[in-house]
Amino acid sequence: MLESFIAGLPKVELHVHHVGSAAPRIVAELAARHEGRTPVPADPQAVARYFEFRDFAHFIEIYLSVVDLIREPEDVRILTYEVGRELARQQVRYAELTVTPYSHVSRGIPAAEFCAAIEDARVRAEAELGIVLRWCFDIPGEAGLPSAEETLAIALDHRPDGLVSFGLGGPEVGVPRPQFKPYFDKARAAGLRSVPHAGETTGPETIWDAVRELGAERIGHGIAAAKDERLMAYLAEHRIPLEVCPTSNVRTRAVASLDEHPLPVLRAAGVPVTVNSDDPPMFGTTLNDEYAVAARLLDLDEAGVADLARDAVAASFMPAADKARISAEIDAYLAAHRAP
Repeated sequence: MLESFIAGLPKVELHVHHVGSAAPRIVAELAARHEGRTPVPADPQAVARYFEFRDFAHFIEIYLSVVDLIREPEDVRILTYEVGRELARQQVRYAELTVTPYSHVSRGIPAAEFCAAIEDARVRAEAELGIVLRWCFDIPGEAGLPSAEETLAIALDHRPDGLVSFGLGGPEVGVPRPQFKPYFDKARAAGLRSVPHAGETTGPETIWDAVRELGAERIGHGIAAAKDERLMAYLAEHRIPLEVCPTSNVRTRAVASLDEHPLPVLRAAGVPVTVNSDDPPMFGTTLNDEYAVAARLLDLDEAGVADLARDAVAASFMPAADKARISAEIDAYLAAHRAP
């Protein structure tokens, strides 16, 4: 079956949020550590019900309540390592986690201690689980320019070894991309890659802004590109990949249903697309589930699914040698699966 093929397929994850990847078990444990000071329930089943969103604004509200649980460096270590464990269980070899240091530093964790905690977990996860984790430090757009200033300072002054990129998350409505240009300019000058969210809950113009003003090398979500043929042609010509998260788009009401998801339109136009899980426990999904969704939407067999996995490798910020190694592993897996 295709599901079993996907389960064993070596994969890369490029759009997955640090806090948003906390499984109900871990969220419940953290809630118990801070019982009486949080609305988050301390029971995993209750947490699963808590993760039922009315719309994108309600999702942000719930998300921030989980962020509030991360109050000490040890909370950061526990969360980060467990995220790595869950990804490794799905045969993810490499992941670029979107991390929002401002959300934790503004709640009292010193920047140096936060960076040390994610690095401790990264090193341990690679040694014990065989998964390589890298970081995208993103600006929480809803917190405005002060959060951009602080995020850039943390990235440059406390730069952890695993940091590879600079992003912009949070709500898109009412948060214009161009205002963040000076911060992206400085991050890019320091060697960080540009990966802002754009075109999830707003139109194609947000993606144009991300490309033109922020120098985007990949786009978080970007599904609104399907509404603009000129933009799709531009993304295809310049090989700017989209980090597509189908179930997330439905759960946040950005797309009405999976059957109406624009992934097939984007891929048919030659836009580079990667398949990702975003905030998997919060959306009741996994990366394996998202590959199965994409396979159905795109009518893919095993070879087509393997192509999706290779596309994610190509779109990653791994060194060329590591890309070649994981691509070869995907090739070998597909060949072994086809062997009599």
